[in-house]
Amino acid sequence: MTLKTGSSNSEAIAAWLLLAPALMLLGIFVIWPIAYLFYLSFTTGSFTRTGIHWHGWQNYQRLLIDPDFWQVLANTAYFTIATVIPSLVLPLGLAVLLNQAIALRGLLRTSYFIPSITSLVAVGLGFRWLFQPDGPVNEWLLSLGIAPVPWLSSPVWAMPVLILLSFWKQIGFNMVVFLAGLQAIPTTRYEAAELDGAGTWQKFWHITLPGLRPTLIFATVTTVIFTLRSFEQVYVITGGGPLNSTNILVYYIYEQAFAQFDLGYAAAAATILMAIALLLVYVQMRTWDKETS
Repeated sequence: MTLKTGSSNSEAIAAWLLLAPALMLLGIFVIWPIAYLFYLSFTTGSFTRTGIHWHGWQNYQRLLIDPDFWQVLANTAYFTIATVIPSLVLPLGLAVLLNQAIALRGLLRTSYFIPSITSLVAVGLGFRWLFQPDGPVNEWLLSLGIAPVPWLSSPVWAMPVLILLSFWKQIGFNMVVFLAGLQAIPTTRYEAAELDGAGTWQKFWHITLPGLRPTLIFATVTTVIFTLRSFEQVYVITGGGPLNSTNILVYYIYEQAFAQFDLGYAAAAATILMAIALLLVYVQMRTWDKETS
């Protein structure tokens, strides 16, 4: 009994020693910044001679009564929903097609995945050029007899340009995720369905979608988080305008922190963003547990 206890203690000590470097890095670069962010959300001031001072819940109260913050939340919800839905539907359709034995399948997979590894800043500059008043998109509309559209100076059309960029950027990643999920579905299920006379749509609805449910959950959560943390496209293309119509939560936090130097207020907004992300991760884990059980 003594030998077993000593052995288990030595194994525990060895495990903690092996985990120590990773736990130190996690504490320094993840846990401490989150804790300090939460602390900053209850302060006012800046990192200057005046310093920061305890402010209580006033930053959160300001957020609740600030109409700009509610507009930013509405913009973020619109941007997220309008980006996530096509970013799941189209990659799923592409993955189903590319999972078949078609010609040039490898080349097509590579072509669709390229946007995922392209710099968002470079792509944003390209989109800004495409949608200029005298850019290629308006020239194409003129050739069709359609009046040019003020894409980036219109409160109506500026957000769809950002949505199009984010959607285009996310296609390749989600397609690869869905391809991996499709290849994990046993082919015997499709063979049995064909013997029962099931058509293409029936196989997709009753075999493919149920088999991809865990993958769909993962892709949905990762796409929502990718969309919520969007910053580069707003910074490069619209700067939050026109009339605050494209100002989303991460850009709003950046403006409050580094343009207005209101660090406590920015930290409170960032805490709310973190809470939304953690809630999404919690929903994913609970749903995943239900699927696996």
